[in-house]
Amino acid sequence: MLLHEVFNLKTIKIPLNGATKEAAFMELIEAITDAYPELDRNELFAAIIERERKMGTGIGGGAAVPHGYSKGIDNITGAIGISQGGIAYNAPDNKPVHVIFMLVMSKAAQEGHLQILSQIFRLVTSEVYPLLWNVRDSAEARNILSRFV
Repeated sequence: MLLHEVFNLKTIKIPLNGATKEAAFMELIEAITDAYPELDRNELFAAIIERERKMGTGIGGGAAVPHGYSKGIDNITGAIGISQGGIAYNAPDNKPVHVIFMLVMSKAAQEGHLQILSQIFRLVTSEVYPLLWNVRDSAEARNILSRFV
C-alpha cells in the first residue's frame, strides 16, 4: 500500500485549524469519519489518545504520526492535516508540528501499518517533505504523495 492510497482528497485537511494536539486530532477524525461514516468518532478519538498516552507520536522535523486501531475498518486509512502556524506537540526535537499524518487501521493490518510508517519516515526526511508545508489544497498534497514512492 502506498501513501496516496491511504490518504484521499476528503481526508487531507488544509489548513488544520486546531490550536492544540487534541483539537487537531478531532479535526482529522472528523475528516476520516466524514469519508468513512461506518467509523465511530468517539472510538477513534479514544484509540488515538490511548496510543498517544503510551508514547508520543511526534517524530521531529515538524511531523507527527498519531495512530490507533478501529474495529470498523478492514485495512488502513488516514488523514493529513497541515498547520502553517504549528502545534505544540512535545516532539523529540521540541519543535511545533506542522504536518500530522493520522493513521487508523484494523488489528490485522499491523504489517501494512509498519510499511506506511516507513514510507512516512522516508518522506519526512526527503527533499519532497518541505513541499507539503506550503500546499494550497488537498489535490496538491495528494499529488506530492503520489510522486513519492
